[in-house]
Amino acid sequence: MSPAEENAVKTSARNGWLLSSPALVVLAIAAAGPLVIVVIYSFLKAGTHGNVVWTFSLDGWQSILWTKDIFTDSYVWADAHLSIFWRSVKLSLLTTAITFLVGFPTAWFIATRPPKARAFWLFLITIPFWTNLLIRTYAINEVIRKEGLLNLTLQKIGVITEPLNIIYTDIAIFTGMTYVYLPLMVLPLFAAIDRFDMRLLEAGYDLYGSRMQILRRIILPIVKPGIIAGSILVFVPSLGAYVTPRVLGGGKQMMLGNLIELQFGQGKNWPLGAALSLTLLVIVTAALLYYVKVANGEKRHG
Repeated sequence: MSPAEENAVKTSARNGWLLSSPALVVLAIAAAGPLVIVVIYSFLKAGTHGNVVWTFSLDGWQSILWTKDIFTDSYVWADAHLSIFWRSVKLSLLTTAITFLVGFPTAWFIATRPPKARAFWLFLITIPFWTNLLIRTYAINEVIRKEGLLNLTLQKIGVITEPLNIIYTDIAIFTGMTYVYLPLMVLPLFAAIDRFDMRLLEAGYDLYGSRMQILRRIILPIVKPGIIAGSILVFVPSLGAYVTPRVLGGGKQMMLGNLIELQFGQGKNWPLGAALSLTLLVIVTAALLYYVKVANGEKRHG
């Protein structure tokens, strides 16, 4: 490359950075700025009526796992926090698993329809996104509450005599999150299955493979990127869900998002809320890094 060409490349790169600098500044202020504030707050002492005292302290991080006994001043496990962590991870994993079990055959059905019919079914899948999350959650509430559609139907056909107590339980939260996040699983699976070469199925049957063998050895490995993408899109928002656990859990069955809101609100413990927020961020980042690692591995292996 001649000196003139090198100068042209450098000038082009410099102009590119200059043109993108306003957007980078906005991103730094709007995204990195609040995150820096949260990091700083997590290492300060809690104020009496909220806010923080500008004194370095690790109490916020320590309070995630341990709490001080009011009688002995000794530290014991923060059972409430640990149970909320466990409930959040458990319900998020269950939601991811069930949305996959329901979403995979749904995506396969849509991907194998004629093009015109396929557009119609995709339209039906995306309709819930047109409605606010809070409204969709209240719709589920109307279905599963004691006087809701589910209990009335089951009583009318004689399956049960007394209403099922579903509302304000883990089952209610799980049901709501499965309904809310199901489209996020179906769409990536559809995109992966849509690119699937159906001639591979014929080859599998020609080699006397059973349906289970073809599913396990041909279909699932090929659509694996879609499975991972859908799982990440469901698991990440489920882990930090706030509206659905608040409405369907009634404030009794809290998840991590509700615990964070409680610390910044009624709890008036901003350092603990900031530490919990960063803990959630670390978990989400770990999940995304795993996805990137697997996705890069898929690219390396074609």
